[in-house]
Amino acid sequence: MHLLRKFFVLAIFLMTALTAAGCDDTAEDGVPNRVAKSASFEDTYQSGDTWLVQWYICGSDLETEAGAATADLQELLEVKLPANVKFLIQTGGSNQWQNNVVSSGAVERFLYDENGLQRIATLNDADMGQVNTLADFISFGKENYTADHKVFVFWDHGGGSVAGVCLDERTGNMLSLNDLRSAFAAVYEASNENPPFELIGFDACLMATYDTINALDGFTRYVTASEEVEPGIGWNYKGWVGALAQNPAMGGAKLGQTICDTYMDACESYWVDDTATLSVIDLAQLPYLRNAYEAFGLEALRAAYKNPRNFFSNFGRGAAQAENYGGNTRQSGYTNMVDIVDLAKGNKSILPNTADKLISSVDDAVIYKVSGAYRSRGGGLSSFYSYSGDEQTLVAYLNQESAPIPQKLLYYYLIYGELPADVVPLLDGDTLVTPAPTTPPPQRQEIFQISQLEDFPVQMDKDGNAFVKLTPEQMELLSSVHCQLAYISVDDDVVLYLGSDADINADWDAGIFTDNFRGVWPMLDGHPVYVEITEENDGYNLYSIPIKLNGVECNLQVAYVYADEKYYILGARKGLDSHGMSSRELIKLRSGDEITTLHYGMTISGNDEDFTQVEVDTFTIGDDPQVKDEPLGDGNYGYAFDFVSPTAEDSATSNFIMFTISNGEITTDISIQD
Repeated sequence: MHLLRKFFVLAIFLMTALTAAGCDDTAEDGVPNRVAKSASFEDTYQSGDTWLVQWYICGSDLETEAGAATADLQELLEVKLPANVKFLIQTGGSNQWQNNVVSSGAVERFLYDENGLQRIATLNDADMGQVNTLADFISFGKENYTADHKVFVFWDHGGGSVAGVCLDERTGNMLSLNDLRSAFAAVYEASNENPPFELIGFDACLMATYDTINALDGFTRYVTASEEVEPGIGWNYKGWVGALAQNPAMGGAKLGQTICDTYMDACESYWVDDTATLSVIDLAQLPYLRNAYEAFGLEALRAAYKNPRNFFSNFGRGAAQAENYGGNTRQSGYTNMVDIVDLAKGNKSILPNTADKLISSVDDAVIYKVSGAYRSRGGGLSSFYSYSGDEQTLVAYLNQESAPIPQKLLYYYLIYGELPADVVPLLDGDTLVTPAPTTPPPQRQEIFQISQLEDFPVQMDKDGNAFVKLTPEQMELLSSVHCQLAYISVDDDVVLYLGSDADINADWDAGIFTDNFRGVWPMLDGHPVYVEITEENDGYNLYSIPIKLNGVECNLQVAYVYADEKYYILGARKGLDSHGMSSRELIKLRSGDEITTLHYGMTISGNDEDFTQVEVDTFTIGDDPQVKDEPLGDGNYGYAFDFVSPTAEDSATSNFIMFTISNGEITTDISIQD
């Protein structure tokens, strides 16, 4: 039964009954410290070698709304360049530039060198999200500037393997990974021995992916990019460009390390380092990584074909507990990006032949990385995992030429429930050289009939705790179990949905899940909030809380650290836009900010067809806003176990439990039947 309907039935039950008579390495404050991979890179070249850095700045709304590109340009201009280091810059893609140098209605090119900044070309306006615009800039650099070493930096939004990078605000177009390879291939011949670029970097979110580096194979020695959403300050151009200016003898590895270290220093100075990441990947290791990753995918595909429900449910549990990036919730949207190492570690038991090799291959390829407090488990390189189960997103992934065939077929099988007939005979081979489908099959087959768990019966143990007990066959339908909670008031004629949490007692081996309801729920300065869990692991959980911050809708990012039994507010960020791009601005709460809590509600007496978002409490925060588990207060609360399949768009809920709180005492009623 639809969740809305179930809450409604529960409310009617309550109303009838009345007429008749939480989910719940460290620093001094308990927050894990910044993590950096140990490395020491020697100078590779000569101090007199020449460098050309091509900087592709697609300003987008980051410039229009916050002047973020202008800020980074100003950072660059603070560095006095030597004669052997030059910056070639292309600007565009923004409705409004927040300076009096860059024009808003044209694509422009600038040169910054020992003589300062000069405009060298004003072009007809062009779409920065189109492959031809990128290729033309790459070609312009090759034809007009010689250098011993070249660097290329993309600046803007990024969306990972599927969405790509550089969203032109005016056109809504962006560069896919296919576009990146096509643009570089139109100008340069790929060469693993002598690639044209020393380093290609992404000052953009979510671009440290396997598919990204595979798309750039043969065009660069190193890639520097972030697995996670970057904060709005982005790279520290004064820091890393200043270091290059002082030491042009450094190679791409040392330059990448410098970019990482100066970036994290800046993040720390602005207090936005908690979830920051940045990696340096050595593409000389890509052949070994490619073999390991494709072997991992092939082993997974074989196991899935033998027993799809058993495999995908276990694989999905590993993905649910792995470090993932960009949110991946129904409220904030799905980037479908997961850390490769954490995914492999979580699935070693079901993929014993390839997981360790993949982990070591990533470790060899990621020669340096930095990460903040709540991103300490990642290996520095992410990959696609279909958290959302969305067909449109999958089709976009299937069409990325740099995505490996075994992984394409694995997620095709997960979403559509079948493998192409010509693939099955090839599964016993050492490799899987066959075209992967790029379009959906005529009909989707359901592997997970999760609906059979809808209205699953709830039992009561001898201690008065509500629980559900699943059979091994039923356990194969799901990858995670959460709890749902709603406040129900007949007097106020309202059902207010409070969200979901992982605060249950779970025995996965026995298939028994027991409530841990203690009459508390996360509250922001004493105000109940709607929460969605975005990541759960052994050390901490991450949550997303929708709010309005000074009138702007966004999601408060919160971490709960088990050892401290405490929540930490990381900041607020807007959700994914319609193009799958994350907001780069992580907003820190300040004294005097106005907060409006956002929930989902419905009336009991009306004809509501679905929950609608409602504003509940508006208040002003002080110097030390906090999220705490606090008593909910007297009233009636509907609670259900939420069963989530490996395709997160499919879920089912148990029969509802009614918790009644009166003077701090909790009574439990499991007699309600839908």
